[in-house]
Amino acid sequence: MLRGAVAVILGLPVALAQNSTCCQALQDAGLSHVLYPNSTAYENRTESYWSVSAQLTPHCIVQPTCKSDVVKVVNTLVKGESCSATKFAVRGGGHTVWAGSNNINNGVTVDLGLMAEVTLDKNGSTASIGPGARWMHVYGALDPEGWTVPGGRAGSVGVSGFLTGGGNSFFSARRGFACDNVKNFELVTADGEVVNANEQENPDLWQALKGGSAGNFGIVTRYDMFAFEAGNLWGGTATYNKSTTAQHIAAYVKWTDNVNNYPAGSSIIFWSYVPAMKDIVILAAYDDTEGNEAPAGFDDFMAIPRIADTLRIDSHKALTDELEQATGYRDIWFTMTFANDPKIFTKIVELNEEFVNEWKVNNDPDFINQCMFQSIPTIFSKHSVEKGGNVMGLDKLDQNVIMLLFNIAVKTPEEEAAARPLVRSYGEQMQAFAAAKGGLISWQFMNYADAYQDPLASYGADNVEKIRAAAKKFDPKGIFQTKAPGGFKITRAGTKAGSGVVEAALYGSMNEGPKTVANLSDA
Repeated sequence: MLRGAVAVILGLPVALAQNSTCCQALQDAGLSHVLYPNSTAYENRTESYWSVSAQLTPHCIVQPTCKSDVVKVVNTLVKGESCSATKFAVRGGGHTVWAGSNNINNGVTVDLGLMAEVTLDKNGSTASIGPGARWMHVYGALDPEGWTVPGGRAGSVGVSGFLTGGGNSFFSARRGFACDNVKNFELVTADGEVVNANEQENPDLWQALKGGSAGNFGIVTRYDMFAFEAGNLWGGTATYNKSTTAQHIAAYVKWTDNVNNYPAGSSIIFWSYVPAMKDIVILAAYDDTEGNEAPAGFDDFMAIPRIADTLRIDSHKALTDELEQATGYRDIWFTMTFANDPKIFTKIVELNEEFVNEWKVNNDPDFINQCMFQSIPTIFSKHSVEKGGNVMGLDKLDQNVIMLLFNIAVKTPEEEAAARPLVRSYGEQMQAFAAAKGGLISWQFMNYADAYQDPLASYGADNVEKIRAAAKKFDPKGIFQTKAPGGFKITRAGTKAGSGVVEAALYGSMNEGPKTVANLSDA
């Protein structure tokens, strides 16, 4: 109680005093890992967020070590009188880039980083994974056993946000999205109750968690994933001169329509500004999940002259360790999805170069830009349906599409403030061009969406209702909608301007829906 009393004596705001008292209440509940500002542990956890944009200043950080600790945390934050005015955030791996998504100023951040255990049950073909694990931990545990799961393609990405946001993996064409490979979610509700969600038990929650974000329902304390035996993969990265742009676009459009015939392959391609080169280069990540070296599916890419490559046979972990972006930057992301049309593809690449050239004129040259493309063929969602379904809505599409991540990483708060509206402006130009060509798809990938975007609404009205119904059932008081405001909330779905389309002005009445956009709500 001393911290709260001191705050009042010093004339600090009442809310701040209550937050102080709430942090003490967490300690009084028997939680031994409560971290305060100016401590080394607090600073280390803050700096461990991948994007500097997400490095906020909670009044304290509480680190549960097990399921029963999470119950104590939830009961204290939700039911404790000392915490009645305290808001909180939940952090898994800490990779979501935007401020407030997984952290909070002044309130309490529930940091699951000490719950990172990974256990393998070979007889049950199941890997049980703690919510604070990152994929480097998962592959580090499973690779030596000759087993794996469909997870992140960069080792530093957190398990929790990745899985409950959908999760695209090297194995998506063979096994569906990563969320489709979660056999069971163990979750603590706002009432402090521990529930399991799987095909037999709470199947509505099970389906809603697959793409609907855990922050709408409670705190997931364990993910049980379908695991399988796997050897080494073939893959790595290749670097090309941007003069090969036309060849790459032609090859990638062809690739996207061939994934259904070659599900062992994975290809990501991005146009990236590299500070050391002071120019844009083309980078590509290639993988064959069956370990076949440079198989025929990659022939069109292999025919393009490369500057360098790291292609080889290697472990799942080694290949994901390679696909990392530099830390220490403030990251601004934008995502959209478009038809597999080379004209739209080309225009996006051109707009990205215009964006880079405009940014370079008056800003620090130490920035990173990526314009990254990933195929989303119909076979991904075919597997989703076979495995019980998710709420992302892609099963309504009857065409192969391409997903874009367009971003910039900058160093200072001032640059971030300047870059945000510019990224959005160029992103909306990309959307407008795709819409004019009849190829803008309304779906947005939650794992890549920025705060102003509205991925939940883009899933379609029926899936929004499924998520809303599950949230109301398992959190009837709306605690995770109000006291834990971070992330994409189902109560805010459909309320943001530009959610899945450019603006109402481009298409007419929002009630009528866009005229030239493949709208999942109407599919």
